[in-house]
Amino acid sequence: MMTKSGQIARARGNGLIVTVGVAFLLVFLILAHQLTQSNPFSQSIDELQYPTMWKGIFPAGLLSLGLAGSASATLLYVSSYAGTVTTLSLTLPDDDSATGAAATLESISNSTDCGPNPSWLSLDTANDLLFCLDEGFVGPFGGVTSFSLNDDGSLTKLNKLDIIQGPVSIAEFGDGGNGLAIAHYSGSSVSVVDATPEGKLTLVQNETYALEGPGANPERQEAPHPHEAILDPFGLYVVVPDLGADLVRVYQADADTLELTPVTPLAVKPGSGPRHGAFVAVTSYNVYFYLVNELGNTITGYRVIYNENNTLGFNEMFTIPTHGEPRELPAKTGAAEIVVSPDRKFLIVSSRWEDSFNITNFDANNSTEIPSDPLITYSIDRATGNLTKVQEAPAGGRVPRHFSLNQDGSLVAVALQGDGRVVLIDRDIETGLLGDYVAHIDIEGEVTAAIFREG
Repeated sequence: MMTKSGQIARARGNGLIVTVGVAFLLVFLILAHQLTQSNPFSQSIDELQYPTMWKGIFPAGLLSLGLAGSASATLLYVSSYAGTVTTLSLTLPDDDSATGAAATLESISNSTDCGPNPSWLSLDTANDLLFCLDEGFVGPFGGVTSFSLNDDGSLTKLNKLDIIQGPVSIAEFGDGGNGLAIAHYSGSSVSVVDATPEGKLTLVQNETYALEGPGANPERQEAPHPHEAILDPFGLYVVVPDLGADLVRVYQADADTLELTPVTPLAVKPGSGPRHGAFVAVTSYNVYFYLVNELGNTITGYRVIYNENNTLGFNEMFTIPTHGEPRELPAKTGAAEIVVSPDRKFLIVSSRWEDSFNITNFDANNSTEIPSDPLITYSIDRATGNLTKVQEAPAGGRVPRHFSLNQDGSLVAVALQGDGRVVLIDRDIETGLLGDYVAHIDIEGEVTAAIFREG
């Protein structure tokens, strides 16, 4: 698995050459058409500016890639319980065979302005903002901080708002995505924050819950534990898996007022401990919801029904073990993240505390193999919603709490909480198979999230 990714870089280099060549041909044809069919003086001055003209013709980021020369770079943001948000620069050589270079992943900026326990990162690309949640372990509050994204990769703090302790996830919703629906694990709450395009943060709503008694797993289900906020594909509802209550809480989402109105929740099997979920919309009438259950180590698939009374219905299709088939797992095993590929053809889940693989050490001077937990890939039958297991692959280390895919789905960034490491894995977008480790970097503390910034 440990390679210099020469074939990856070479393929991307050749692809870039072809893409740039085609793009310049398209530019020539488009400009020729404009010169012959339109009067350039009828355009505004702004429309004739060089950056605007080229931006409209080239795919996002292509011009900067073409001018980059020997390599192209992508940014990632990484949060850690050490109190940091780190900006990473991933550089993929255009032609590895010519230079002998490998992909690199390096830290270029670091911020401690989020708070002592950063737990989640969310990008607002339209307004060049990053939102960071501080879980606030020592209390009495958690926090949400807005940052502006600078061209050099650094972050500038704009505003910070104290909120109920334990925030662990954000779903952006509303007109312009200015509503932040936040799940609070230790605070047993769901809240809403209004975020302006300038990054100003204002609390809109809090909903705090309690249990009448402990759940089927008294140690972990002693209280409600909302674990993730998820927006449905049409921006009408926010759903929140609650690990402690064995519920998926459902809210009507008002795009104007940013108010969340609770409606009938989805109840799951006692002791399941729902953690995260993902929607897949095949058509407006064919929507699936996949729920990963941390305590039960299962995946449950539902067909989603948009009821006329403005509620959501969930018809269960199946419940399968996280690995697809029954397997004896260590007692501490806990399913974690679930992500659908950009083309909506594949679903990937992570599992923690298994140590089910031994992989080559990332330290070239250390021949001792290291343990790794798995990433498990399924293909999605778009007609039925059923899942078929495609692959079980090492995540690059221990406790893959979070992972994300880049825009075209060709790379997976894995946040390894147990090892303090971020690993980039190559992914075949046609087959869904994970391949080589492209790059890696050690991060101080327990890594909680890793997300891409592209375009």
